[in-house]
Amino acid sequence: MSSVIEDYGLIGNLCTSALVDRTGSLDWLCLPRFDSGACFASILGDTKNGRWLLAPQDNIKQVRRQYRDQTLVLETEFETESGVATVVDFMPIAERPEQVDVVRIVKGIRGRVPMRAEVIFRFDYGRTIPWVRKRDYGLSAVSGPNAIALRTEVPLQSRDYTTFAEFTIAEGQSVPFRVP
Repeated sequence: MSSVIEDYGLIGNLCTSALVDRTGSLDWLCLPRFDSGACFASILGDTKNGRWLLAPQDNIKQVRRQYRDQTLVLETEFETESGVATVVDFMPIAERPEQVDVVRIVKGIRGRVPMRAEVIFRFDYGRTIPWVRKRDYGLSAVSGPNAIALRTEVPLQSRDYTTFAEFTIAEGQSVPFRVP
């Protein structure tokens, strides 16, 4: 069990937290509080329970992870044949108690790295598939009283209850993703 826990990085704020594995997959997130039902819960089963992946499309040669000094800002650096990209994950302190943001920023460090995003929203620990709609800002997912939005400038496509995106990040570029 300890080897499984070592594979995860923790990001959080005062209300909740998320677990991000070494592959760039956010596998656990309860919103808006620790005692809320999870909308990403693949750690309980598989990807069908919900996850949010940000990772290179190419084979990964090396993964390096670190927290920024004395913070819960997690940096996962992926080295591939074509370059190096970093995914920065954090949850800023909210202005309002009911507001929770998860911010994921893909940064180009060296070369050009083809990236992919895969978002599988599931509410109630993976038991409920929400209605997902494209929006000007990205997409929204709603099921009963549960709702979530994903904001990004990256074009998103949906197929088989999963949202996908492919993009290339070049040295010096940044691409933000945010779940408010």
